[in-house]
Amino acid sequence: MGDPLRERIPLSRPDISDLEVAEVLSVLRTPTLSLGPKLREFEERMAAILNVRHAVAVSSGTAGLHLAVRAAGIGVGDEVITTPFSFVASANALLFERAVPVFVDIDDDTLNLTPEGVDEAIERLYTSTPRGLVSWFSGRRLAGLLPVDVFGHPVDIEGFRVVAERWGLHLIEDACEAFGSEVQTRALGWVKAGSLADVSVFAFYPNKQITTGEGGLIATNDDRVARQCRMERNQGRGERSVWLDHETLGFNYRMDELSAALGVAQVMRFDELARRRRDVARRYEEALAGIRDIRLPRARPWARVNWFVYVIRIPSRIDREALCATLADAGVESRAYFPPIHLLPVYRERFSYRRGQFPVCEAAARATLALPFFNALTDGQIAAVAEELRRGVQIRNATIPTSLPQVSGRP
Repeated sequence: MGDPLRERIPLSRPDISDLEVAEVLSVLRTPTLSLGPKLREFEERMAAILNVRHAVAVSSGTAGLHLAVRAAGIGVGDEVITTPFSFVASANALLFERAVPVFVDIDDDTLNLTPEGVDEAIERLYTSTPRGLVSWFSGRRLAGLLPVDVFGHPVDIEGFRVVAERWGLHLIEDACEAFGSEVQTRALGWVKAGSLADVSVFAFYPNKQITTGEGGLIATNDDRVARQCRMERNQGRGERSVWLDHETLGFNYRMDELSAALGVAQVMRFDELARRRRDVARRYEEALAGIRDIRLPRARPWARVNWFVYVIRIPSRIDREALCATLADAGVESRAYFPPIHLLPVYRERFSYRRGQFPVCEAAARATLALPFFNALTDGQIAAVAEELRRGVQIRNATIPTSLPQVSGRP
């Protein structure tokens, strides 16, 4: 049993300072709580950090993905290649427009899609026609690629650009978990994750690298995409239109001024926030290094990862639910991350997915375990997590039989 007097260690906690409080209070002292100067400031600061022409703030990462899909012209019956290992919003955004996600298995190291794997899938599943790439099986058109930067590790976006340009496909990067991560390219050197796709999307939920409470952002260099997203986030109203003058179909996907003010403060502190997050990851790596049977997250040499969550992998022989219960009993929160999207009920029912179709994804989903990860984690808390994890793994290993029992009456 863990120490009942020990403070519980939560899975995440936002890093909020007096600056954030002051920025939010400054908005409350004005009459403008939506579509005001803090929204514009947040967008301008984000565009500068990402080195893109346009940053469009929205109410959530999911809203951003939905608008990105619409801006790419992806619609009814179109197919889009994406990952089965992600937060479900990356695939749901396609269903919103009655498009069809086509899953491809992932890389065992990064847990991301790879350009090589996607290119091989295109060669295998599609044929070139005057309509573009058409599926051998469904007859539907392949319209785009939607890779996801899982847990903050960026995809090889330069490789994906090559694949997208080769086949004439839209490229949407779900960078919702990767704000502040970087990828090394041959052409441009180190660039921010989410800066090279046709359109990219970020999310700022409280457990992310920066937070606006709820909120997201669309990043693009395409003037048309930016204009469409700005209109559609605001009920279809043009930027110069008068109140109640709506030019097109739209949604209430606006980011409010309070959220934008919180975002402004977080962006102002971003170097500090990223440094703290990297330091926690480094201390975790040192503390967990001696624990047998766990696999720590690693960045590829061409990636600088600003981790969204700190996810280890445990061997399949260990009962993960029992391990989580052991950690919880000791006051350490943990969680499985992620279930395979293709095995969620809506995807099984709509598309007849079954177990075994994407073995790397499914194996990762059985093995991943997110540990407490936030900037304020102390050395003592990290040591406590490592101690309880080591103890939990030893307990679970001790309950595994070393040999199968003899069954009477059978050979």
